[in-house]
Amino acid sequence: MQHSLAAYLPDETATQALGGALARALVPGLVVYLHGDLGAGKTALTRATLHAAGHKGAVKSPTYTLSEPYWITLDGQAVNLIHYDLYRMSSPEEFLDAGFREDFDGSNICIVEWPEKGEPVLPPPDVNISLSVSGHGRHVELQALSELGQLCLERLHYPPIP
Repeated sequence: MQHSLAAYLPDETATQALGGALARALVPGLVVYLHGDLGAGKTALTRATLHAAGHKGAVKSPTYTLSEPYWITLDGQAVNLIHYDLYRMSSPEEFLDAGFREDFDGSNICIVEWPEKGEPVLPPPDVNISLSVSGHGRHVELQALSELGQLCLERLHYPPIP
């Protein structure tokens, strides 16, 4: 059973490949937290995932809107994937006031950048993804934190670093 995965992403092509693998591993209800400094590649990975999942339009960082919904198709079923960027939230109460907690309903896929800004009211993740700049590329670690997260990582086909 795979509980975690670590990889080095030397360039944008590798990030897109991981996004493609992640898109094929998504399951309805999944909550993914993205951790990393500014410029670590959180939005780039989300964009790659959405495009690989079939989204044709632009994928912008929801830095000012806090959330952006996208309809994708998984195994023939339409699923709402909501991308959050909580960087500009001044308090967790903003998350509650915006009604975002209701989006975490077991059917939507929620990908959250800067989840620490929503603690302690943000629902817990199924998968934690940490990105960090490493040389000219990025180091990425994925960790399953629930049965649903475990299912996602089991479905993920991406070569780990030795």
